[in-house]
Amino acid sequence: MQEDSQASAAFTADLLRGHTDTIVLGVLRGGDGYGYEIHKAIRDATGGEYEIKEATLYASFRRLTKDGLIEPYWGDETQGGRRKYYRITDAGRAVYRRSVEDWLKTQAIINTLLNLKGDRS
Repeated sequence: MQEDSQASAAFTADLLRGHTDTIVLGVLRGGDGYGYEIHKAIRDATGGEYEIKEATLYASFRRLTKDGLIEPYWGDETQGGRRKYYRITDAGRAVYRRSVEDWLKTQAIINTLLNLKGDRS
């Protein structure tokens, strides 16, 4: 049973990894944040079931910044160490909305193909 659970968790993580940028944009829609804060928000939102790797998160920040979907800035140093914060841009909000629409369409198609009608049996 343990192996099935581990295989299922690995499969789920692989599926989620393809949506990392959208997940980060979704978190930033709620307000600006810095790396650990965003990491914690993702972990907490899933009750600890999914934890994004630090390298994956920072690669996402670089991609999203390069594409103009988020903007980094340095926070106020009066609250401890200097932190780089990220804010979502208008372009990032538009990409987020489109990605969510695409996900919902994909989910509907997969549910149809798996013959799911809202039940989990």
